[in-house]
Amino acid sequence: MQPAYVHFCEPYERVALFIDGANLYQAARALGFDIDYRKVLKNFSTNCRLLRAYYYTALLDEQEYSPIRPLVDWLEYNGYTMVTKPLKEYAGGGRRKYKGNMDVDIAVDMMELAPHIQHAVLFSGDGDFRRLVEALQRRGVRVTVVSTIRTQPPLIADELRRQADFFLDLADLRAAIERESIPQREESLHRLPQGEEEDEELD
Repeated sequence: MQPAYVHFCEPYERVALFIDGANLYQAARALGFDIDYRKVLKNFSTNCRLLRAYYYTALLDEQEYSPIRPLVDWLEYNGYTMVTKPLKEYAGGGRRKYKGNMDVDIAVDMMELAPHIQHAVLFSGDGDFRRLVEALQRRGVRVTVVSTIRTQPPLIADELRRQADFFLDLADLRAAIERESIPQREESLHRLPQGEEEDEELD
């Protein structure tokens, strides 16, 4: 029987989620499932005090249709604090590619919120966050990192996994947050534009 929740937070802890949207999408896709973001909030609101849930993603210019826009709008109306920036377009291999790095935005928000929380949950496997996690720990904040080692290669940098107080494999979280099957026409609303899946680095 699956537990009602899957996390390492204590009931007394003030908790905040920091979700690197592109990184989480890449990990979930590699594991073969879609995420129900309503269930994510429910999971981390059970037996702990969830204060904020931040979701970070880059978007196409407003003049162009962005396939992730419906998801961003839904998240904004359903309990998430959205942090977005324009995708930067660059040429590559004869087709359009996009890049939208949210690392600085995530780092700034985590450091600003550190005095008000006891536990930060970071959804990313990017090794660049190791120093950020260390800085939060020096301020008395416990840090859970959510990514996966169940893929080949693993999608979390080893140094980030070692630095975190807790590592939660997304595969173990799957039962609590997986989206039930949805019609094909709706599936595109939950997928990021092509460039967001690229240029992800673990170090």
